[in-house]
Amino acid sequence: MSDLAFAVLRTLANGKFHSGEAMAQQLGCSRTLVWQAVHHLESEFGLTVFSVRGQGYRLPQPFALLDVASIRATLDEYAANVFTLALAEQIDSSNTQLMTRAAQGAPHGLVLAAERQTAGRGRLGRRWQMRLGAGLTFSLLWRFERGLSGLAGLSLAVGIAMVRALREFGAPVSLKWPNDVLLDGRKLAGILIELSGDALGPAAVVIGIGLNVANPGEVDQPVANLADAGIKVGRNELMAALLNQLAQVLSQFDREGFIAFREEWLGLAAYLQQPVRLAFSHGQPVDGMATGVDESGALLVDTADGPRVFHVGEVSLRPQP
Repeated sequence: MSDLAFAVLRTLANGKFHSGEAMAQQLGCSRTLVWQAVHHLESEFGLTVFSVRGQGYRLPQPFALLDVASIRATLDEYAANVFTLALAEQIDSSNTQLMTRAAQGAPHGLVLAAERQTAGRGRLGRRWQMRLGAGLTFSLLWRFERGLSGLAGLSLAVGIAMVRALREFGAPVSLKWPNDVLLDGRKLAGILIELSGDALGPAAVVIGIGLNVANPGEVDQPVANLADAGIKVGRNELMAALLNQLAQVLSQFDREGFIAFREEWLGLAAYLQQPVRLAFSHGQPVDGMATGVDESGALLVDTADGPRVFHVGEVSLRPQP
Protein backbone atom coordinates (compact mmCIF):
# COMPACT_ATOMS: atom_id res chain seq x y z
CA MET A 1 0.00 0.00 0.00
CA SER A 2 2.92 2.37 0.62
CA ASP A 3 3.88 2.33 -3.09
CA LEU A 4 0.33 3.29 -4.11
CA ALA A 5 0.19 5.90 -1.35
CA PHE A 6 3.33 7.55 -2.74
CA ALA A 7 1.82 7.44 -6.25
CA VAL A 8 -1.29 9.21 -4.95
CA LEU A 9 0.89 11.71 -3.08
CA ARG A 10 2.79 12.57 -6.27
CA THR A 11 -0.57 13.33 -7.92
CA LEU A 12 -1.81 15.42 -4.99
CA ALA A 13 1.51 17.22 -4.54
CA ASN A 14 0.41 20.28 -6.56
CA GLY A 15 -2.16 21.14 -3.88
CA LYS A 16 -5.12 21.02 -6.27
CA PHE A 17 -8.25 18.87 -6.13
CA HIS A 18 -8.06 15.49 -7.85
CA SER A 19 -11.06 13.20 -8.09
CA GLY A 20 -10.78 9.62 -6.90
CA GLU A 21 -12.06 8.43 -10.26
CA ALA A 22 -9.44 10.38 -12.22
CA MET A 23 -6.64 9.12 -9.98
CA ALA A 24 -7.90 5.54 -10.26
CA GLN A 25 -7.78 5.79 -14.06
CA GLN A 26 -4.35 7.42 -14.00
CA LEU A 27 -2.90 4.81 -11.64
CA GLY A 28 -4.68 1.81 -13.10
CA CYS A 29 -6.46 0.78 -9.94
CA SER A 30 -9.91 0.94 -8.33
CA ARG A 31 -11.39 3.97 -6.54
CA THR A 32 -11.46 1.84 -3.39
CA LEU A 33 -7.69 1.38 -3.58
CA VAL A 34 -7.27 5.14 -4.06
CA TRP A 35 -9.40 5.72 -0.95
CA GLN A 36 -7.28 3.21 0.97
CA ALA A 37 -4.09 4.93 -0.22
CA VAL A 38 -5.42 8.31 0.96
CA HIS A 39 -6.23 6.75 4.32
CA HIS A 40 -2.66 5.39 4.40
CA LEU A 41 -1.28 8.89 3.79
CA GLU A 42 -3.18 10.10 6.83
CA SER A 43 -2.81 7.18 9.23
CA GLU A 44 0.72 6.02 8.41
CA PHE A 45 2.42 9.06 6.88
CA GLY A 46 0.86 11.68 9.17
CA LEU A 47 -0.44 13.89 6.35
CA THR A 48 -3.75 15.74 6.25
CA VAL A 49 -5.85 15.16 3.12
CA PHE A 50 -9.06 17.11 2.51
CA SER A 51 -11.93 15.16 0.94
CA VAL A 52 -14.78 17.18 -0.60
CA ARG A 53 -17.78 15.52 -2.23
CA GLY A 54 -17.93 16.35 -5.91
CA GLN A 55 -14.36 17.71 -6.02
CA GLY A 56 -12.13 14.92 -4.73
CA TYR A 57 -9.01 15.00 -2.61
CA ARG A 58 -6.59 17.82 -1.90
CA LEU A 59 -3.62 18.51 0.37
CA PRO A 60 -3.78 21.65 2.57
CA GLN A 61 -0.83 23.06 0.62
CA PRO A 62 1.47 21.84 -2.17
CA PHE A 63 3.94 19.13 -1.13
CA ALA A 64 7.51 19.35 -2.43
CA LEU A 65 8.96 15.87 -2.80
CA LEU A 66 12.70 15.40 -2.85
CA ASP A 67 14.00 15.60 -6.40
CA VAL A 68 17.47 14.73 -7.71
CA ALA A 69 17.38 17.30 -10.52
CA SER A 70 16.33 20.10 -8.15
CA ILE A 71 19.09 19.23 -5.67
CA ARG A 72 21.79 18.92 -8.34
CA ALA A 73 20.77 22.28 -9.86
CA THR A 74 21.89 24.01 -6.65
CA LEU A 75 25.11 22.08 -6.02
CA ASP A 76 28.36 23.91 -6.58
CA GLU A 77 30.84 22.47 -9.07
CA TYR A 78 32.94 20.63 -6.50
CA ALA A 79 29.99 18.96 -4.75
CA ALA A 80 28.39 18.07 -8.08
CA ASN A 81 31.56 16.22 -9.06
CA VAL A 82 31.90 14.48 -5.69
CA PHE A 83 28.36 13.29 -5.00
CA THR A 84 26.08 10.78 -6.73
CA LEU A 85 22.48 11.16 -5.54
CA ALA A 86 19.94 8.39 -5.04
CA LEU A 87 16.44 8.83 -3.61
CA ALA A 88 14.18 6.25 -2.00
CA GLU A 89 10.53 6.75 -1.16
CA GLN A 90 10.57 4.35 1.78
CA ILE A 91 13.37 2.28 3.32
CA ASP A 92 14.25 0.95 6.76
CA SER A 93 17.30 3.15 7.34
CA SER A 94 19.48 5.09 4.93
CA ASN A 95 22.55 4.32 7.08
CA THR A 96 21.78 0.60 7.13
CA GLN A 97 21.28 0.51 3.37
CA LEU A 98 24.40 2.53 2.64
CA MET A 99 26.58 0.44 4.98
CA THR A 100 25.49 -2.63 3.03
CA ARG A 101 26.27 -0.93 -0.27
CA ALA A 102 29.64 0.27 1.03
CA ALA A 103 30.60 -3.32 1.84
CA GLN A 104 29.63 -4.26 -1.71
CA GLY A 105 31.94 -1.64 -3.21
CA ALA A 106 29.61 1.35 -3.64
CA PRO A 107 31.44 4.43 -4.93
CA HIS A 108 32.84 7.26 -2.85
CA GLY A 109 30.35 10.13 -2.62
CA LEU A 110 27.16 8.08 -2.92
CA VAL A 111 24.28 9.88 -1.19
CA LEU A 112 21.05 8.09 -0.27
CA ALA A 113 18.08 10.21 0.81
CA ALA A 114 14.75 8.80 1.95
CA GLU A 115 11.33 10.39 2.06
CA ARG A 116 10.37 7.98 4.83
CA GLN A 117 12.40 5.69 7.07
CA THR A 118 10.64 2.90 8.95
CA ALA A 119 13.63 2.15 11.19
CA GLY A 120 15.59 5.38 11.28
CA ARG A 121 18.38 5.33 13.85
CA GLY A 122 20.11 7.94 15.92
CA ARG A 123 23.19 7.72 18.07
CA LEU A 124 23.29 5.16 20.93
CA GLY A 125 20.58 3.13 19.18
CA ARG A 126 17.88 5.75 19.64
CA ARG A 127 15.02 5.81 17.16
CA TRP A 128 14.86 8.79 14.77
CA GLN A 129 11.42 9.49 13.38
CA MET A 130 9.54 12.30 11.68
CA ARG A 131 6.36 12.68 9.72
CA LEU A 132 6.60 12.62 5.94
CA GLY A 133 7.95 15.82 4.40
CA ALA A 134 8.85 17.37 7.75
CA GLY A 135 12.58 17.09 7.37
CA LEU A 136 15.63 15.61 5.72
CA THR A 137 16.97 12.12 6.34
CA PHE A 138 19.96 11.13 4.24
CA SER A 139 23.28 9.31 4.44
CA LEU A 140 26.46 9.70 2.45
CA LEU A 141 29.41 7.41 1.88
CA TRP A 142 32.88 8.95 2.15
CA ARG A 143 35.99 6.87 1.59
CA PHE A 144 38.88 8.39 3.54
CA GLU A 145 42.53 7.88 2.77
CA ARG A 146 43.28 8.22 6.49
CA GLY A 147 42.49 5.15 8.59
CA LEU A 148 40.03 4.68 11.41
CA SER A 149 42.61 5.92 13.91
CA GLY A 150 42.68 9.28 12.13
CA LEU A 151 38.92 9.89 12.17
CA ALA A 152 38.58 11.18 15.74
CA GLY A 153 36.52 14.36 15.77
CA LEU A 154 34.76 13.61 12.49
CA SER A 155 31.26 14.07 13.92
CA LEU A 156 32.28 17.50 15.21
CA ALA A 157 33.56 18.51 11.76
CA VAL A 158 30.30 17.31 10.15
CA GLY A 159 28.46 19.51 12.64
CA ILE A 160 30.48 22.51 11.45
CA ALA A 161 29.45 21.82 7.85
CA MET A 162 25.82 21.73 8.93
CA VAL A 163 26.07 24.99 10.86
CA ARG A 164 27.71 26.72 7.89
CA ALA A 165 24.85 25.61 5.64
CA LEU A 166 22.07 26.43 8.09
CA ARG A 167 23.44 29.89 8.81
CA GLU A 168 23.16 30.65 5.08
CA PHE A 169 19.39 30.65 5.72
CA GLY A 170 19.59 32.68 8.92
CA ALA A 171 19.28 29.82 11.42
CA PRO A 172 21.02 30.79 14.71
CA VAL A 173 22.25 27.25 15.42
CA SER A 174 24.92 25.91 17.76
CA LEU A 175 26.61 22.55 18.35
CA LYS A 176 26.32 20.16 21.28
CA TRP A 177 29.18 17.71 21.73
CA PRO A 178 29.54 15.33 20.04
CA ASN A 179 26.93 15.30 17.27
CA ASP A 180 23.80 17.42 17.76
CA VAL A 181 22.81 20.69 16.12
CA LEU A 182 20.78 22.90 18.46
CA LEU A 183 18.31 25.69 17.77
CA ASP A 184 17.07 27.66 20.78
CA GLY A 185 18.63 25.02 23.02
CA ARG A 186 16.66 22.15 21.49
CA LYS A 187 17.76 19.47 19.05
CA LEU A 188 17.32 20.49 15.43
CA ALA A 189 19.47 17.81 13.81
CA GLY A 190 21.53 14.77 14.64
CA ILE A 191 24.50 13.00 13.11
CA LEU A 192 25.14 9.25 13.08
CA ILE A 193 28.56 8.05 11.91
CA GLU A 194 29.35 4.40 11.19
CA LEU A 195 32.81 3.21 10.20
CA SER A 196 34.46 0.29 8.48
CA GLY A 197 38.05 -0.20 7.39
CA ASP A 198 41.54 -0.57 8.82
CA ALA A 199 43.29 1.34 11.57
CA LEU A 200 45.85 2.73 9.13
CA GLY A 201 43.51 3.16 6.17
CA PRO A 202 41.72 3.42 3.99
CA ALA A 203 38.34 3.73 5.74
CA ALA A 204 34.75 3.81 4.54
CA VAL A 205 32.46 6.06 6.56
CA VAL A 206 28.68 6.38 6.34
CA ILE A 207 27.45 9.71 7.69
CA GLY A 208 23.75 9.83 8.49
CA ILE A 209 21.91 13.13 8.99
CA GLY A 210 18.41 13.80 10.24
CA LEU A 211 17.15 17.40 10.31
CA ASN A 212 13.76 18.84 11.25
CA VAL A 213 12.55 21.34 8.64
CA ALA A 214 8.99 21.46 10.03
CA ASN A 215 7.25 19.95 13.06
CA PRO A 216 8.36 16.29 12.99
CA GLY A 217 5.35 15.03 14.93
CA GLU A 218 5.44 13.20 18.23
CA VAL A 219 8.99 12.48 19.41
CA ASP A 220 10.48 11.49 22.75
CA GLN A 221 12.63 14.57 23.43
CA PRO A 222 12.40 18.37 23.10
CA VAL A 223 13.15 19.23 19.48
CA ALA A 224 13.27 22.31 17.29
CA ASN A 225 12.43 22.84 13.63
CA LEU A 226 13.22 25.53 11.09
CA ALA A 227 9.61 26.45 10.25
CA ASP A 228 8.69 27.27 13.86
CA ALA A 229 11.76 29.50 14.01
CA GLY A 230 10.45 31.44 11.01
CA ILE A 231 13.04 30.03 8.60
CA LYS A 232 11.40 29.11 5.31
CA VAL A 233 13.54 26.95 3.04
CA GLY A 234 12.68 24.14 0.65
CA ARG A 235 14.08 20.71 1.43
CA ASN A 236 15.79 20.36 -1.96
CA GLU A 237 17.54 23.72 -1.60
CA LEU A 238 18.55 22.92 1.98
CA MET A 239 19.93 19.51 1.07
CA ALA A 240 22.05 21.04 -1.71
CA ALA A 241 23.45 23.61 0.73
CA LEU A 242 24.33 20.86 3.20
CA LEU A 243 26.06 18.79 0.53
CA ASN A 244 28.03 21.82 -0.69
CA GLN A 245 29.44 22.39 2.79
CA LEU A 246 29.94 18.68 3.53
CA ALA A 247 32.02 18.22 0.39
CA GLN A 248 34.40 21.00 1.46
CA VAL A 249 34.62 19.99 5.12
CA LEU A 250 35.11 16.27 4.49
CA SER A 251 37.82 16.89 1.92
CA GLN A 252 39.70 19.17 4.30
CA PHE A 253 39.22 16.72 7.18
CA ASP A 254 40.76 13.93 5.10
CA ARG A 255 43.83 16.11 4.50
CA GLU A 256 44.22 17.74 7.91
CA GLY A 257 42.03 16.03 10.52
CA PHE A 258 39.98 17.69 13.24
CA ILE A 259 42.73 20.08 14.28
CA ALA A 260 41.86 22.26 11.27
CA PHE A 261 38.34 22.78 12.69
CA ARG A 262 38.95 22.91 16.44
CA GLU A 263 38.85 26.69 16.86
CA GLU A 264 35.75 27.05 14.68
CA TRP A 265 33.99 24.30 16.65
CA LEU A 266 34.79 26.00 19.96
CA GLY A 267 33.19 29.18 18.62
CA LEU A 268 29.97 27.32 17.80
CA ALA A 269 29.72 25.10 20.87
CA ALA A 270 26.85 25.13 23.36
CA TYR A 271 27.44 24.57 27.11
CA LEU A 272 31.12 25.55 27.14
CA GLN A 273 32.15 27.01 30.49
CA GLN A 274 28.85 25.75 31.89
CA PRO A 275 28.00 22.96 34.35
CA VAL A 276 27.24 19.76 32.46
CA ARG A 277 26.34 16.17 33.25
CA LEU A 278 27.78 13.28 31.26
CA ALA A 279 25.63 10.14 31.24
CA PHE A 280 26.84 6.69 30.24
CA SER A 281 25.14 3.49 29.14
CA HIS A 282 26.82 1.87 32.16
CA GLY A 283 27.96 3.52 35.36
CA GLN A 284 27.22 6.69 37.27
CA PRO A 285 26.92 10.10 35.60
CA VAL A 286 29.76 12.61 35.91
CA ASP A 287 29.18 16.29 36.68
CA GLY A 288 31.63 19.04 35.88
CA MET A 289 32.42 22.16 33.89
CA ALA A 290 32.88 21.71 30.12
CA THR A 291 36.00 23.65 29.19
CA GLY A 292 36.58 22.72 25.54
CA VAL A 293 37.79 19.95 23.24
CA ASP A 294 41.28 18.71 22.52
CA GLU A 295 42.96 18.26 19.11
CA SER A 296 41.11 14.95 18.57
CA GLY A 297 37.67 16.35 19.45
CA ALA A 298 37.53 14.75 22.90
CA LEU A 299 35.58 16.73 25.51
CA LEU A 300 37.52 18.38 28.34
CA VAL A 301 35.69 18.59 31.66
CA ASP A 302 36.80 19.95 35.02
CA THR A 303 35.28 17.67 37.67
CA ALA A 304 35.45 17.56 41.45
CA ASP A 305 38.19 14.96 41.02
CA GLY A 306 40.20 17.09 38.59
CA PRO A 307 40.33 17.50 34.79
CA ARG A 308 39.01 14.58 32.71
CA VAL A 309 38.88 13.76 29.01
CA PHE A 310 35.86 12.08 27.39
CA HIS A 311 35.99 10.53 23.94
CA VAL A 312 33.02 10.08 21.63
CA GLY A 313 31.38 6.79 22.49
CA GLU A 314 28.70 5.59 24.86
CA VAL A 315 28.36 8.99 26.50
CA SER A 316 25.84 11.82 26.19
CA LEU A 317 26.06 15.38 27.46
CA ARG A 318 23.34 17.50 29.08
CA PRO A 319 23.33 20.74 31.04
CA GLN A 320 23.26 19.98 34.75
CA PRO A 321 19.71 19.90 36.12
